[in-house]
Amino acid sequence: MADIQSDFARSDAYLSALIREVRAAPTANASLTMGRRTLFKLAGAGAAGLVLGFRFADTAFAAEMADGKTQPMNAFIRIAPDNTITIYSKCPEIGQGIKTSFGVIIADELDADWTHVVMEQADINSAVYGYQGSGGSTSIPRAWNQLREAGAGAKAMLIAAAAKQWGVDASEITAQDSVLTHTASGRSATYGSLAAAAAKLPVPDAKSLKLKTRAEYRLIGKRYRGVDDPKVVTGQPLFGIDVQVPGMVYASYTKCPAAGGKVRSFNVDEIKAQRGVLDAFALDGTGVPIEVMPGVAIIAKDTWSAFQAKDKLKVDWDLSEASKDSSSHFAAEAKKLAADFPKKPDDDVGDVDKSFASAAKTVEAYYEYPFAAHVPLEPMNTTAHWHDGVMEMWVPTQQPDRGLPLVAKVAGIPQEKIVMHQTRVGGGFGRRLVNDYTCEAAAIAQKVGAPVKLQWTREDDFGHDFYRPAGYHQFKGAIDKDGRLDAWREHFITFTADGKKEATGANLTDNLRYSIKAPNLRRAKTMFPLRIPTGAWRAPGDNAQVFAAQSFLHELSLASGRDHVEFLIDAVNRDVPELAPKDPSVNFSPKRASDVIRMCAEQAGWGRKLASGRGLGLAWCYSHAGHVAQAVELSVDANKRIKVERIVVVLDVGPIIDMEGSDAQAQGASTDALSTAMGLKITIENGVIQEQNYNAYPILRLPFAPMTIDAYFIQSDNPPTGMGEPAFPALAPALGNAIFAATGERVRRLPLRDLGYSLAV
Repeated sequence: MADIQSDFARSDAYLSALIREVRAAPTANASLTMGRRTLFKLAGAGAAGLVLGFRFADTAFAAEMADGKTQPMNAFIRIAPDNTITIYSKCPEIGQGIKTSFGVIIADELDADWTHVVMEQADINSAVYGYQGSGGSTSIPRAWNQLREAGAGAKAMLIAAAAKQWGVDASEITAQDSVLTHTASGRSATYGSLAAAAAKLPVPDAKSLKLKTRAEYRLIGKRYRGVDDPKVVTGQPLFGIDVQVPGMVYASYTKCPAAGGKVRSFNVDEIKAQRGVLDAFALDGTGVPIEVMPGVAIIAKDTWSAFQAKDKLKVDWDLSEASKDSSSHFAAEAKKLAADFPKKPDDDVGDVDKSFASAAKTVEAYYEYPFAAHVPLEPMNTTAHWHDGVMEMWVPTQQPDRGLPLVAKVAGIPQEKIVMHQTRVGGGFGRRLVNDYTCEAAAIAQKVGAPVKLQWTREDDFGHDFYRPAGYHQFKGAIDKDGRLDAWREHFITFTADGKKEATGANLTDNLRYSIKAPNLRRAKTMFPLRIPTGAWRAPGDNAQVFAAQSFLHELSLASGRDHVEFLIDAVNRDVPELAPKDPSVNFSPKRASDVIRMCAEQAGWGRKLASGRGLGLAWCYSHAGHVAQAVELSVDANKRIKVERIVVVLDVGPIIDMEGSDAQAQGASTDALSTAMGLKITIENGVIQEQNYNAYPILRLPFAPMTIDAYFIQSDNPPTGMGEPAFPALAPALGNAIFAATGERVRRLPLRDLGYSLAV
């Protein structure tokens, strides 16, 4: 099993790598040939040139796309004679709003009339669109320049067509709301009337395009209703679970409850005799968790029949290589090992021992948090059809680019023989960065002579996730005579899948290396072997490690006798060159951190006197290239019932594309973080997940959600980052610090329900 999980750990630093790639100049992915499409590259135009240079070389395909009604400007934009502009969103929409934001970015550079814009989901074709994943809050920063250049390039073609028809210089033509105007002659024309002529002109070199400055934006930064909202609220079929294909059958897939178990046998005759069942068979799979683990597939006429038969399934599992992991054992052993600091540190800056010896005060504390599951509302599913040597798939995935080569491996076919359609995704949070369910569907489809929808149950989702790892931190800090943070020592107890490096999601986040800036600092880790698969979970690493680090910083600020906000700002601005980011493209900024802390304190009313039993806590984080501070004001009664009065979140994530969507993400992330801190925990015994549905995993219900979450944005000319994750990590420590302010009890363990806390309505 260690070898199996080590295969998954190949992507261990995936999200960090994504962010590094975004900050460097991203280029288009390797070419994937998709039948009728042909790509023409512009020499020296870079990634965006690939998009602008897209042409429909096959006449039949061009006709199919245009249908006599619309003209393709490039891979992203089609314009109809009635001035309707169709824009294709290249990345998965998982509720983070990029299908709207991508359209706004393109439409702003295009100077389009947003009321006439129609957004559609693009199919998967990296040769045309480049990278098409959503994860790590990188969708916007990765696509930012590419989308702007697509819009600006199309506008340049339309202007060139008008200039040619009117016999005027292109520089004299202005564009606004899908209309071109030549003021001197009084001429004007709609984009729709010029689209056919524009589509025949040469594609402009990306280097020749003049992109707008922030002051010139007309659409970016306003509030928009999500382009899919009417369809979502009226229940129209958008999601993978909604897919219907003629002649489709349905499948369930049952794997061993303990990761790594194999099928010896199952009651095949009894299952095949069940009503509605068409077939049942075992798969050996590849033995790799991110591909296909061994299991039993049941094929039926409908989902109900497949699930009813699944309930009667009796499998004789070979458990000789199955997980025996125990979360209670890990927690007990971590506490025993915590004080035994490893001899070989990972970070060693200054002289920690000398600082402790001369410190005015020292503080020690032990923090821990549990495993957590993703369990998005839409369970894992994929529809696959193996026909004519082609694997056609309808997939709700965050990472189609990563899924394609895995499906090719599992199916034993060239990647060019896979056609992947994107569906809207009913929640991801990092779970759908992994394409195991897609690979399972492909393996099953090759044994079924019809389109087949693989549908997981809720229990499948809980029992076969790629979990957020638990973590344990032993801290010791020193305060000097001036009340400043002088030393930080941290023993991080975490997990390894291969005995060499941390399991996926179990590494000390790089963000804390930049933001904890003690002049004397030492960090080391101890790793437990783990066989349960782990993975990225919303704001990987930061989601729990910031709770531990920022809570301990609050303990240190109290020991210093200084105001907490003053202490945080002083600490983040310490000049410690050894703790500065080594990668010059990393955008961590002490000034931006200080600004969000100050603004959050101001908006939360920091320093005012509160009534007894009421507390205000504040914390900050640098996460996914965003600088964020959060404050929580709450009251706690004698029965440890918490009433969250207000949450304030301040973000510096560069220019905001869609203010409505950004507000929603800030509020949603804060609510999700509150839910996680209060109640979410996965326990593992003898390799089996104990929580099998929401009844044992109490995600926050609507009556307990905070009534007031105020989001504020410090906008700048810094490149934009995503919004899905940065507003998550600082909430838990702000919550814990507020509880301390209200009650004097320090929260050092999550979830809070284990400490007797609950939320009041």
